[in-house]
Amino acid sequence: MIETAHSLLIEAPIGAVWNYVQDMRQWANLLPGCKECIVENPADSRWILKVGTGGLVRTVNALVHVDNWEGPTRVDFSYKLEGDPVEGSGSYFANVTSPTQTEITLQVRVNGSGPLAPMWEAISRPLLPRLAKMFATKLKEKIEQS
Repeated sequence: MIETAHSLLIEAPIGAVWNYVQDMRQWANLLPGCKECIVENPADSRWILKVGTGGLVRTVNALVHVDNWEGPTRVDFSYKLEGDPVEGSGSYFANVTSPTQTEITLQVRVNGSGPLAPMWEAISRPLLPRLAKMFATKLKEKIEQS
């Protein structure tokens, strides 16, 4: 299992942050490599992603399920790659630091299984922290622009 977390301060009140965060499509569009997000219902969506590094880039379908909406302070989710032995989970936490500032923390876990697990872990270990940081930074920029 691989885990990472990234925290940052957004110059916006928690209500403005939540207005952006509560839409799954907006999350998906910030994820590097996301080509499409198909929302099936309020808790389930399919994200079509280009993942990998170097010559090992491929398109995957991630089935994302929101396990817990506790807006505006918490969202827990799980995901599974369709056709691949990879699944994981994560959480979003928001904390008011002032009336005009919100600290957020994103946590993500990846679990590989089966004979390809070492390959998925080798690819994910260096990429996951960078991906979390890029995602959080884009989230901050989008919210502060609106």
